[in-house]
Amino acid sequence: MTPTLETPLTELVGVRHPVVQTGMGWVAGPRLVSATANAGALGILASATMTAGQLRAAVREVKSRTAAPFGVNLRADAGDARERVRIIIDEGVRVASFALAPSRELIAELKDAGVVVIPSIGARRHAEKVAAWGADAVIVQGGEGGGHTGEVATTVLLPQVVDAVDIPVVAAGGFYDGRGLVAALAYGAAGVAMGTRFLLTSDSTVPDAVKARYLAASVKDVTVTTRVDGLPHRMLRTELVAGLEKSGRVASLARAVRHAAAFRRISGLGWTRMARDGLAMKHGKDLTWSQVLLAANTPMMLKSAMVDGRPELGVMASGQVAGLIEDLPSCAELVERLMTEADKVLGDLRGQG
Repeated sequence: MTPTLETPLTELVGVRHPVVQTGMGWVAGPRLVSATANAGALGILASATMTAGQLRAAVREVKSRTAAPFGVNLRADAGDARERVRIIIDEGVRVASFALAPSRELIAELKDAGVVVIPSIGARRHAEKVAAWGADAVIVQGGEGGGHTGEVATTVLLPQVVDAVDIPVVAAGGFYDGRGLVAALAYGAAGVAMGTRFLLTSDSTVPDAVKARYLAASVKDVTVTTRVDGLPHRMLRTELVAGLEKSGRVASLARAVRHAAAFRRISGLGWTRMARDGLAMKHGKDLTWSQVLLAANTPMMLKSAMVDGRPELGVMASGQVAGLIEDLPSCAELVERLMTEADKVLGDLRGQG
C-alpha cells in the first residue's frame, strides 16, 4: 500500500497525498488531471487555452473519469474570468488556482460557494496580499520552475513565504521525487507542486517526440529567455530559442501578430476582448506595448510543441528538473514512487536520531 502523509494541504482539499500537478497550458487536460486525481494527488486543469465552453466540457470529462477532488487554473486578468468562475462553481469543482493573483472579489465569490482558492505566487508580498484577501493556500514557485518564472530560488523564496503567512504553502520549482517532498516539508511547506515531472508521464498527452527531447535534455539545456513574450520564461534550449534570441524587433512583432490572429481563432476571443486582456496584463507592470503584443507568442508556440508535436516550431516550457528525469511512469506509478521514497527518507532520518 502506498504510504500517505497528512498535511494541511491534504486536509484542505481532500486528497490522499500532498502532491499537486500544476495547470500547464495544452498539457494539463482531462486525461492527465483525472489520472493524477485517481493516483491520490491534486490535478489542476489548465483553462487558459480553452474557450469557456471547452472548459465546461473538460471539467465534465474529468468528473466522468474520477470522483476524486481536482482543480481548475484560471487567468485572473482574463476578460471572461468571472464567467469561468461561474463554471467552476456550477460544476462543483473543488479547487480554483490562479496563475496571477485574483481580485478580492473573485476570491470572495469562490469561497462563498465553497471552492478552495489557491493562487500561485512568486514573491512574499504577493503571498501576503492574497492571504489577506482570503486565499486558502498558495503555491510558491521558485526560479527553478518552468514557464514564467522569477529570479529567487525555491530554497530562498519558500521559507520567506512560510514565515510570512498563516495559510498552507505548497512548494513548486525543482521538485520531482520523494526527497524533494521531504525537503519542502522540512521548510514548512504543506506539499509540493510539480509540472515538468507530470508532463513526463505516460498519462500526459504530449507527443512522444517532444517527450524524448525533454528526456534527452541536461540541466544546462534548460534556459531562461525573454524573447518569447517579453517576460522571463524558462524552457528547453533549442534551435528555435536560439533564433528568437537573435531576431530583431520588427521580425518579433510580425511573428506576434500572426500568432495573435491564430490564438484568436482557437480561443474564440474577439480582438476587443484580446485588447482588454492586454490592458489588464499591462496594468501595474513595467511592460511596453511591444511586450504585451509579444505575449500572443506564448500559447501558440507552446501548442506547436505540446499539441502538434513540432518542437522545431514551438517552445517547450521546462523546469530545471528536466535534466534529472529519465523515465515516463504513469501518474499512479509516479505518485506511489514519490510517496514511498518520502516515507523511506523520513524513516532514515528518524533512525539517525
